[in-house]
Amino acid sequence: MVPIDEHPWPTLGPQVCDYIENYLVYGPGDLRGQPVRLDDEKRALIWRMYEVYPKDHPLAGRRRFKRVVLCLPKGVGKTELAAWIAACELHPEAPVRTVGWTRNGEPIGGPVTDPYIPLVAYTEEQSDELAYGALKTILEESPLRDDFDIGIERIMRRRGDGKAVSLSTSPSARDGARTTFQVADEIHWWTSPRLRQAHQTMMANLPKRKLADPWILEVTTAPEPGAGSIAEDAIEYARAIHSGKAKDSHLFFYWRFADEEHDLETDKGIRAAVIEASGAAASWRDIDAIVSFWQDPTTDRQYFRRVWLNQLVKGGQQAFNVERWRELATDKSPVKDGDLITIGFDGSQFHDATAIVCTHVESGYQWLAGLWECPMGQESDWQVPADDVDAVIADLFEHYDVWRMYVDPPYWQSWVASWQGRYGETKVIEWWTNRRKQMAYALENFATAIEEGRISHSGDEQLIRHIGNARRHDLPQRDDEGRPLWLIRKERHDSPHKIDAAMAAVLSWEARTDAIAAGALEEQEAGLFVL
Repeated sequence: MVPIDEHPWPTLGPQVCDYIENYLVYGPGDLRGQPVRLDDEKRALIWRMYEVYPKDHPLAGRRRFKRVVLCLPKGVGKTELAAWIAACELHPEAPVRTVGWTRNGEPIGGPVTDPYIPLVAYTEEQSDELAYGALKTILEESPLRDDFDIGIERIMRRRGDGKAVSLSTSPSARDGARTTFQVADEIHWWTSPRLRQAHQTMMANLPKRKLADPWILEVTTAPEPGAGSIAEDAIEYARAIHSGKAKDSHLFFYWRFADEEHDLETDKGIRAAVIEASGAAASWRDIDAIVSFWQDPTTDRQYFRRVWLNQLVKGGQQAFNVERWRELATDKSPVKDGDLITIGFDGSQFHDATAIVCTHVESGYQWLAGLWECPMGQESDWQVPADDVDAVIADLFEHYDVWRMYVDPPYWQSWVASWQGRYGETKVIEWWTNRRKQMAYALENFATAIEEGRISHSGDEQLIRHIGNARRHDLPQRDDEGRPLWLIRKERHDSPHKIDAAMAAVLSWEARTDAIAAGALEEQEAGLFVL
């Protein structure tokens, strides 16, 4: 973060900070109703959020950032900060848009005309408890209470020319066109197709009121890697911008977390990590209580690291290390026509998904060759386009030397028979995933390859999503070394979060392992026919 005294951009931030401290109060909690005193971090964030283009710029006075994402640990007041910003954006006299300039070239702030502010939560139950609930309490107990008509689901200016609303879904097309500012709360929970579509709608609403200079504020804690959340998407997008793979001058992304160099096995190390993750909030957070959670033997330490240290770590029930998987992505495919590959196939013909994943035998590089997922809302009558699946498989056999295709056969038996007749029974193998012990060893083999970096992949986001969705289910059986065997499954039977591509990747990798063990590469190089 740029220090305030070295700030290179003009900003309305000082005026907004003054407005918050002069007119607003704390929301629900120990300081409820008391005047706000911004800590240094929140003050600096507001300065950045309200940067504008300088007076001599073609976009003079307009907001620099259209999208602001704050990734902060649990319990540092990020939802309350979003509510303070919403209160300023709603008030008829708050200095949130540039209306003029001082002689020194500093912007002069004024209000938004007829603001429409949706505050969107991930469930209906949470919509009144997160940012909207905080906003309602703040305004009810602040000196500004008489400026608003405050209701359970909406807060209006007394004159009726502007309102904030509580939503558990995205704004409708009608209301969304009027958006001037919006809050997406707890976006690490935004994983379902409905919420992902809601976020797209919210982003699409930003350009619709140019004069109002609309923007969105998203707040989150570190997401569970691979869960497919909007928060995870935001982190990956910010990484792409940071690395130069993408360009976006309208995104401000802020993520504070504890450095992974802290020794969490010592009291000194865990305390230092909590303090670092807390930032300015360390002066008022109960550090001792948080540290005691870590020391409790019943604590899920992966969860603790995500919510209290704000670190991206594999969830306790996740089967595979998705962050490690992301690290193994490469832009350069080593695969050429005629190369030796293996194929994994898993899926269903109705209601679910079907996936094909290939592995380059020589390098261990994987890519998603095909994925067909049931669209949301079509579960009752959707069917995988089997001819399209067949076309992908035919193309793979035409362009590569396929050593084996391991197929989980349920629902595809007739097609498996057809492929065996076309390509040979030694090439197309029925590999039943319901064989618990064999499946458990294949899963362990794949997970170990990820951890050891023996596998690489194309970086396909759909494959990453399926791998992240896979949940570990321990079995009563143990391997020869006494370690528990485990399988993978969805988080629940009716979950919309698919894992078929993950299973196909495991089968493809298992086939590759068998190919290496059989000396397939040496035989190919010698020009021998491989059985």
